[in-house]
Amino acid sequence: MRAFISSSILLVGSLMALHCRAEDFAAVVSPPRFEVAAKAGTTLRQVIEVTNRSVTPAHYRFHTADFVLGADYGITFHDELLPGSCRPWVAVERSQVELPSGGTIRYRFEVQVPADAPSGECRFAIMIESAEPSVTKAGAIQLPIVGRIGVIVYVTVGDGAPQLEIFGPEVVTQNGQRVPALRVHNSGTVHTRMSGFLTGKDASGRSFDFTPSDLPILPGEIRSVVFAPSTPDGTTPTLTFPVSVKGTLQWSDQKTDLNETFR
Repeated sequence: MRAFISSSILLVGSLMALHCRAEDFAAVVSPPRFEVAAKAGTTLRQVIEVTNRSVTPAHYRFHTADFVLGADYGITFHDELLPGSCRPWVAVERSQVELPSGGTIRYRFEVQVPADAPSGECRFAIMIESAEPSVTKAGAIQLPIVGRIGVIVYVTVGDGAPQLEIFGPEVVTQNGQRVPALRVHNSGTVHTRMSGFLTGKDASGRSFDFTPSDLPILPGEIRSVVFAPSTPDGTTPTLTFPVSVKGTLQWSDQKTDLNETFR
């Protein structure tokens, strides 16, 4: 993922440690995402490791937030409680931390799942922000810049599980290229991600491996799972349709065979 600069800089959970730099805000956070499980009536404890890579001491502010994923997977954080928020279950170690240059802290948070909590999913973010904004110049204008990292937390409660319905096939445009995809509806109570081992050919007879996008499919959502083609040299090919794709798709503890032609 990349950072963007407006009045803030933001990074959210990916598969790697998060790095965020905004003037004197240069934090490295690991892990960038939690996907964990807990039973009703128990307390779940986790640790985030935060390192200050700035040459100056850092003053960080920690708090929780709700989040919403947009149609393009852009993320919006909300300080106010959204309907159904489980943030009242969450306790953080402390609201502010000071770290010397090169210093690291193991920052603790916990989720106290109520005894009467229904099976499903608790979702929230731990926000790590610079306590004071930096100032940068854009021509004659001075802009306050706030470094910010959001660590996404998914907690499966009880017997919560995803339930996918697969529709398709369809062809979508991604990064200017037409690629095969499936429409997927999650009628379950927790999010999931697709993976798989897929191969196929396009109309010119060229063979490719295909990788399904592994972005989250939240409960109640319909999303496109895109199959990105790859070649041995790592280039992104331009496909000639129709394209046939076959193999096995997997999510959570489920799987299905795929053998489709995308036109």
